[in-house]
Amino acid sequence: MGLAPEASREVRPVVLAGGSGMRLWPLSRETFPKQLSPLMGEHSLLQSTIRRIGSNAAFGRPIILTNEALRFAVAEQLRLADCAASIVLEPVGRNTAAAIAVAAFQAARENAEATLLVMPSDHMIADGSAFLIAVERAVTLARQNLLVTFGATPTRPETGFGYIRQGAAIEGGHGYRVASFTEKPSRDVAQGYLDKGGYYWNCGIFVFKASFYLAELKRLAPEVHDAAQAACDTQATDHDFIRIGAKAFAASPDISIDYAVMEKTGAAAVVPLDAGWSDIGSWSEIWNILPKDAAANVLLGDVLAENVTRCYINGADKLVAAVGLTDTIVVATDDAVLVAGIEHAQSVRKITERLKTLHRREAIEPTRVSRPWGFFQSLHRGERFQVKRLTIAPGARISLQMHLHRAEHWVVVNGTALVTHGEDKRLVQENESIYIPAGTKHRLENPGKMELNVIEVQTGSYLEEDDIVRYDDTYGRS
Repeated sequence: MGLAPEASREVRPVVLAGGSGMRLWPLSRETFPKQLSPLMGEHSLLQSTIRRIGSNAAFGRPIILTNEALRFAVAEQLRLADCAASIVLEPVGRNTAAAIAVAAFQAARENAEATLLVMPSDHMIADGSAFLIAVERAVTLARQNLLVTFGATPTRPETGFGYIRQGAAIEGGHGYRVASFTEKPSRDVAQGYLDKGGYYWNCGIFVFKASFYLAELKRLAPEVHDAAQAACDTQATDHDFIRIGAKAFAASPDISIDYAVMEKTGAAAVVPLDAGWSDIGSWSEIWNILPKDAAANVLLGDVLAENVTRCYINGADKLVAAVGLTDTIVVATDDAVLVAGIEHAQSVRKITERLKTLHRREAIEPTRVSRPWGFFQSLHRGERFQVKRLTIAPGARISLQMHLHRAEHWVVVNGTALVTHGEDKRLVQENESIYIPAGTKHRLENPGKMELNVIEVQTGSYLEEDDIVRYDDTYGRS
């Protein structure tokens, strides 16, 4: 089922793809958050969000909001999903009220009557057809100048979600007025909501006319509105990205759409969503959703389990052997292992906050890091040396650069590399190597039609990624 024909080209999907998802550490990191990970199947959560609406002719070109650190990873995932989108970069995080305002200004410039479908990039919706039916109902209400959100029927007294209390039915049977919002209640209060009925989990998905949202935002949170407008008025296009004005956007208050608008407006409506929704906000939520074995376990990857019940164990990168565990989460990557009680899954964020306080790289990035030319993966690190794998896509090249504090030794393991070394260029074939002293201009290119794989050995007094002077870059990086 699809939207009515007159809705075509007027409904613009807006995908919020800048979050960090730190309660799903260690698979989710600051520079590779949960929306980029295939946590629930073959596709990442971002790709699943796009695929949910991507093939429906009723929707216009999506607007993706993300940040500087994620831009190339997001662009690559959209390419793999065959999605042509407008990617808007937020220079600083200012929460959802300002981000959605930027999207509304972008859409309104092209169509003054545009309706927005605003979706987080990191949620799961099991039944795509039921979701589109709910969207169709929401669009009908949005055209009556209502700000529509979606509510999932609670199945348990969840304390990690917000709740919506249903108000009066709206004529036509498409939804209800919102009586009130509650943010993450206690377990007893949440159980009371289930017993009483008429309450929904707040899905954080919205449908409204761009112009009406901006009008309500101007009335209820004018500083957010004006900052977003000024940021869009000073935006520039950078290759595949739209860069809004950094100084103007930074002036916006850091506030969510719920606090800035939805809890204050008299035009809030809710459409029930019975489509298997989850915000994938914790490891316990993933355990709740995924199919389980006879002992109520979710075992992923290389796992051996003896006398284990009601556990989530993910051997993402190595063998995990578990004995005598109950109600436990175990997630192993190549650089970190998480062990937590299922009832304490929401507290994983405290670990990530401590890691960041300690300036541990495990909180920031995984060992495999996306770049516009491909990716690199850290294989081993010691005092004054590091070993990496570089994978360069066909026709791609790194920037012309120089390092002040480290030398690099490149060994080509497959493919052919075109290497700039000072003023010279040379082809380096499989099983050949080349040495780049510190202070030497250099560039690595893949002139072939297959991936180029290189082992890089770095040596020096400082090995961080910010030791780089770029002279020329195909991808516009400074």
